Amino acid sequence: MYSLKHLNKTTNVNKTNNNNNVNVLKDFKAEAVKAKSTKQGNDPQIYVVFISLLLDLLAFTIILPLLPSLLEYFKQNDNSVFYRVLTQSMQKFQQMVGAPERFNSVLFGGFLGSMFSFLQFLASPISGIALSYFLWALSRNFALFVLSRFIGGISKGNISLAMSIITDVSSEKTRSRGMALVGIAFSLGFIFGPMIGAFFAIFANKNAGPWFVSPSLLAFALAIGDLLVLLLCLRETLPKEKRIKQISSSLSWQLLNITSIFRFSAMKNVSKKQMHALQIIGLIYFIYLFLYSALEFTVTFLMYHKFGYTSMDQAKMFLTTGVIMTLLQGSVVRNIPEAKVKNYAVGSLYLLVPAFIFVGMASSTWLLATGMILYAI
Repeated sequence: MYSLKHLNKTTNVNKTNNNNNVNVLKDFKAEAVKAKSTKQGNDPQIYVVFISLLLDLLAFTIILPLLPSLLEYFKQNDNSVFYRVLTQSMQKFQQMVGAPERFNSVLFGGFLGSMFSFLQFLASPISGIALSYFLWALSRNFALFVLSRFIGGISKGNISLAMSIITDVSSEKTRSRGMALVGIAFSLGFIFGPMIGAFFAIFANKNAGPWFVSPSLLAFALAIGDLLVLLLCLRETLPKEKRIKQISSSLSWQLLNITSIFRFSAMKNVSKKQMHALQIIGLIYFIYLFLYSALEFTVTFLMYHKFGYTSMDQAKMFLTTGVIMTLLQGSVVRNIPEAKVKNYAVGSLYLLVPAFIFVGMASSTWLLATGMILYAI
């Protein structure tokens, strides 16, 4: 009798254990399916990043076709001494390169573009980008306008973070699809942002004071929308075990020290081989961006001064490049086999050489358009 009871008890225990094992297995499979779904590029965080970037880039590109007109406005209406002081400080450089005085706005545009990018290099994004657009709306002198660009630049490191998030929630095989969404966000931004800015320029009464208030307030609203999307929808994608619990003073210095950045000194628990590879890739990426960046700033002045383009003409050129970028990102880039990614990337770099030559030496609209199309590809 005892043996029978003991056997029944043992059987029930075994059934319970088996049920527990089955439940654990089910949970494990569920996690595996979830992880697989995430790694296949279906993680909703990718789409949160896409929406955030789209809002951000729409706000960023609104000002592009307006820059030459904005600087001409401040040249005539600056009630601070900053425009005059900056003009005097640029005279030596102007004489060195032999630039006519009427191209002062081009030098200012280069200064603003360089400052914007340099500050991105130094800082991480904060909600200050919205503040920068609000200051642009309030700017009644050149000093406040430059301050708005300063704050915008120091707050504009979100592109790198967006790529980091996509890297966290995708695998090597699906990463190109996630990165393609970043490219599509860029493309759509360059399609619609400059067009919006151009429409404001067309319908604004430029003789009635600060005509740029409306586009700057729209950029401010888009930046606030971007901030709300991130606050309400974005979750931390880095696993807990890989997160830094606190940032020491030495690490804070490493994140600001330029030589430490190039050495990747903030990274810990990385083999020498991996660290060397990171440093090489980081240097290559820096050189690439150093040579490639800021065409969108400078080409607006080229179109304005050399070809007499209006804001709408400039917007149409950005529209053309944006459409090409969208078509390529949405079709070709998303479907590039992993083994061919490097070849496509290197081929694209070769296309940049004639692109910049055509843009720099353009004597007609057709040559300029050819260069911009190659640039878009």
